[in-house]
Amino acid sequence: MAVSDSAGERNIFVVGLDDFHLAQLKTLPDADQYAFHTLFTHRELKSGTGFPVRELLEDGRRQLREFPGDVHAVVGYWDFPVSTVLPILRQAAGLPGPTLEAVLKCEHKYWSRLEQAKAVPDHIAEFCAVDPFADDPLSQVTLAFPFWLKPVKAVLSHLGFLIENEKDFRHAIGRIRSGIRRFGDPFNLILEFAELPEEIASVDGNYCIAESLISAGRQCTLEGYVYRGELQVYGVVDSQREGSTGSSFTSYEYPGTLPESVQQRMVEITSRVMHQVGYDNAPFNIEFYWEEDTDRIWLLEINCRISKSHAPLFQMVDGCYHHQVMIDLGLGREPKMPRRQGQFRFAAKFMVRRYEDALVTRVPRQSEIEAIESGAPGVVIEIAVNEGTQLSRLPYQDSYSYEVAVIFVGGEDHAEVKRKYERVLARLPMEFARANEPMRPPAP
Repeated sequence: MAVSDSAGERNIFVVGLDDFHLAQLKTLPDADQYAFHTLFTHRELKSGTGFPVRELLEDGRRQLREFPGDVHAVVGYWDFPVSTVLPILRQAAGLPGPTLEAVLKCEHKYWSRLEQAKAVPDHIAEFCAVDPFADDPLSQVTLAFPFWLKPVKAVLSHLGFLIENEKDFRHAIGRIRSGIRRFGDPFNLILEFAELPEEIASVDGNYCIAESLISAGRQCTLEGYVYRGELQVYGVVDSQREGSTGSSFTSYEYPGTLPESVQQRMVEITSRVMHQVGYDNAPFNIEFYWEEDTDRIWLLEINCRISKSHAPLFQMVDGCYHHQVMIDLGLGREPKMPRRQGQFRFAAKFMVRRYEDALVTRVPRQSEIEAIESGAPGVVIEIAVNEGTQLSRLPYQDSYSYEVAVIFVGGEDHAEVKRKYERVLARLPMEFARANEPMRPPAP
């Protein structure tokens, strides 16, 4: 999967390139000057039983060394393992970007909290490290119930649990012990390339972090970057959650609606943290809670990449996928993102979820999706499951729900976008049966 490499083009290697995002990349300004090259496909990185980190590091560096032309950028928009290996691949190609240690200080949840505690101690939850394989891991917890328990490296709240009592803890530890090595072992391969302080060297990828609960509030994500030491935030996206624990995302909405003064305080907190970890010349997104009643701001986590989930929202509202930021920084130049030049004033990504295990018995055909989209301007539909899928076997889900589809919607305001979404959802032909019920024959 590559665009032709002619004279004068910038050779951009994309780790985990897939057709959906290649189509977005090819709409960017000056895209005719870029030659996009695949450095492992998304399927190769994400569809197996494990992550091919060793192959990615060894074969990836070899491909970059042996490329017959100049390598101008190595970029990626996926979470683990892509965001975490990019510093190693860039270093091998002599390209600009943050150090591996700076990235790990954001993406290793325990190390990140230690650094955040140095820079913004009033804006983080209480926390402690927990070895799930210890004889008595509960004895390591210094927090009172309730608290969250999660691996130091995972995605999409995978193996994250709300712990309200000792029974919850024992159940969570059992689940974590059986599944944590899927992320932990390949993450440990990356840790071998870093210079780790003593307090982190023993807290490897198969550790957990326990964090005290943050009072319910309004959640948002800041999309930004650091370029030559200067931090910029170019968009704020609101996040909505639901479910019995409030842990499952149901929509992302742009532009965000938090008071401007609150957003500015979040930018200042972000600046202090990113300076503390030494992050430079790359994009990031950072998640916050704002407690409206107390006016308190809490930092949740930092991701060293653009959010691909937000990309269509920026295109709908600002007129450009924010892959532009990733590309500019990868090429070593200051990003240029348009603002409010899109077709719509407001946009949202809705995650269609189910909260009990089931068997997928019907998904829409491509012709049905196209018919719905053509009848609703500003709607893009992605189906996340296939007929015959058992939801409990889906990878990388949070611990309390299953994502079965995604619907992007653009409109004049929140009310119009919500109405469009509800009409689309009512027309979307998806059917489910209890997981132990036989499937009906597939739709013709």
